[in-house]
Amino acid sequence: MLSKESKPRKLVLYSKPGCCLCDGLKEKLHAAFSLSGPDPLHDVVLQVRDITSNPEWEKAYQYEIPVLAKVLSDGSEEILPRLSPRLGVELVHKKIAAAFKQAVKYILV
Repeated sequence: MLSKESKPRKLVLYSKPGCCLCDGLKEKLHAAFSLSGPDPLHDVVLQVRDITSNPEWEKAYQYEIPVLAKVLSDGSEEILPRLSPRLGVELVHKKIAAAFKQAVKYILV
């Protein structure tokens, strides 16, 4: 039986076909999820959403992609600060781990 804490953490990447920044971030995220360390991200599930498949997403993110959002426990999404395409995999890992820790901090307070 899964406890609430053992549910996989979820990220959504808003993207579109042919977006090299989106493809680069997706590759770095997958690499970051496989890194070991004090804050492993092995349980993170990444959902890639093609903004061209949904008019609302396209209107909201057409000039912003790639957009990364953290899925909260109630199913809503929190847009994360933009990650520079120049960041290495280790820094991407640290920033994603910190974003998930921030949510835990709010829950524990």
